[in-house]
Amino acid sequence: MLDNVLFRLRNDYLKAVDGIKKHLLRFSPRSGLAYVGSYSDWYSRHFRTVMEHLACFFPGTLALGVLHGLDPSHLNLAENLTKTCYKMYEKSEVRLAPEAVSFGTQSYHQDFQFILAVAQNVLRPETVESLFYMYLATQDEKYRQWGWQIFKAFEKHSRVEGGYAGISSVLAKTPSHIDKMESFFLAETLKYLYLLFSDSQDVLSIRHFVFNTEAHLLPIHDS
Repeated sequence: MLDNVLFRLRNDYLKAVDGIKKHLLRFSPRSGLAYVGSYSDWYSRHFRTVMEHLACFFPGTLALGVLHGLDPSHLNLAENLTKTCYKMYEKSEVRLAPEAVSFGTQSYHQDFQFILAVAQNVLRPETVESLFYMYLATQDEKYRQWGWQIFKAFEKHSRVEGGYAGISSVLAKTPSHIDKMESFFLAETLKYLYLLFSDSQDVLSIRHFVFNTEAHLLPIHDS
């Protein structure tokens, strides 16, 4: 019975990945950055060439699948998507990513554009989550280096007395703070950064724990 359930769930996951690759995956014309857009509604088939930071969990999910023996070609896509997510940080004025970027203007001068209406950073975890899984899958030190750059930007621009705060615009040289620290910054963002920088991969190992969508730990019991 359990084997049948696991087989069905595995197939559901692979179908979902195939669906994303077929319908939502695009590449920027300038340098071929992969991004995942969305449909405003399925019936009109109006495709939105906007990638939200929330979608940056996806490359980590692909890497986790490869770590558990699924299609190794998924790692190539994961590497490209992770690069895109890091570029969202690297290209901003304060080296922190906004809520979303637009790939809508087909330009050979830049891969994406920032959107003024969603230029805030609210300390989201999705990119550093993917950096953690990508480092586990590849042992490539660049993912730690990217994570360190993100951490330094948080320290420089988001650290306030008593905690950390979001910033109103990543496009401002001296951004104002949002008077809020989201709980996921502690539960996820800092946790994944800690694990990324840990010298031991046995600290909260994925062999012993499943991290749910909010990075809470579920133990894996031997059957």
